[in-house]
Amino acid sequence: MEQLHQLLQKIWEQESLHSAVISQVRSAPMEGCTKATLKPVQLRGDRMLQVTYQVGSKVVHENVDSSVAVEKWMGLMENHFRQALIRTTEAEYQVLISKKHKVSIKTQAKKSPAADLSHNRKKQYILEEGVPAAFLLELGIMTASGNVVAAKFDKFKQINRFLEMVADVLPYLPSDRPISIIDFGCGKSYLTFALYHYLHVLQKRDVMIYGLDLKADVIEHCEALARRLQYDGLQFAIGDIADYDRSTPVDMVVTLHACDTATDAALNKAVRWGAEVILSVPCCQHELFSQIDNEMLTPLLKHGILKERFSALTTDALRANLLDCVGYQTQLLEFIDMEHTPKNILIRAVKSKQAQETASWQQYIALRDGLKLNPYLERALKDILDTRGFSS
Repeated sequence: MEQLHQLLQKIWEQESLHSAVISQVRSAPMEGCTKATLKPVQLRGDRMLQVTYQVGSKVVHENVDSSVAVEKWMGLMENHFRQALIRTTEAEYQVLISKKHKVSIKTQAKKSPAADLSHNRKKQYILEEGVPAAFLLELGIMTASGNVVAAKFDKFKQINRFLEMVADVLPYLPSDRPISIIDFGCGKSYLTFALYHYLHVLQKRDVMIYGLDLKADVIEHCEALARRLQYDGLQFAIGDIADYDRSTPVDMVVTLHACDTATDAALNKAVRWGAEVILSVPCCQHELFSQIDNEMLTPLLKHGILKERFSALTTDALRANLLDCVGYQTQLLEFIDMEHTPKNILIRAVKSKQAQETASWQQYIALRDGLKLNPYLERALKDILDTRGFSS
């Protein structure tokens, strides 16, 4: 252990630590902590050791004074953990400690950049704090000086998370003509206005966005706001997903929190229009709840809350595979933190010649038949699936 102590002392005194991850808890872990990450930080002008403990799904931070940093680090290694990966500006060290406290240290000449000592580094958002955006002012999310209203910060983060996902698909959208986008079930349209602001105001792209919803008062409010902001390429109308149709091209279809099979109706429309990009956050997936039947899963399915969540996850998995089967590459992404809402999965699909169609169909029918399901989206896309050789 003395050899380890000398190494830690040297690293800390030379200010070469980039980061360290210590893991492999001993038989009696420290208050449920399974892992800890260490890095140097600058606080009030003093260099300190920040220890981040992983306790279940939570993280707990502790800032340790420089004078006792090595002893703290050594105590964690000696009493609570058996393994460490230490990265410095000069080398990388793999530390293993046996049950009898025999230490093995392997060194690799692999340099890491100097650590960023700033504490709580400011998150870089697409829509920046301190930079006023007209639509955010109108929606009550931001003040005239660009400060985010405290009660609206979760909404501000959600908008930015959505725009990050849009930024990733920009290469799939046309650059030689106006981009055509349909937003089904737009509601109050926080994200619709954000989408227009990002594409037209920030990215300087010609865009035409149509927001549709069944609520007349909501559409009236959004349309008035769009005119007040002079967002000429943003229009709103009362419309039903199932009945709405277009003869002109649609490049992107957005559907956020459309209930149950309304999401499937929107996905079906998007596929038939040949949309290059689909962004969908499903909601209230009830269709498969009454269909799922698998004796092996009885311990799970007999509990209503578990069955509901399992049904929702299964619905999205089947949707993703079906989109793959009709020529898309599909990802399921976390939209916002689970602490804000359980409806936090976004389906992002882009048209691609690399889509794994055959493998996706085989996976789809295995899951569908194993659970004795008859999904709406498959029925809606049946003619397209048949032409691709995927028959039930």
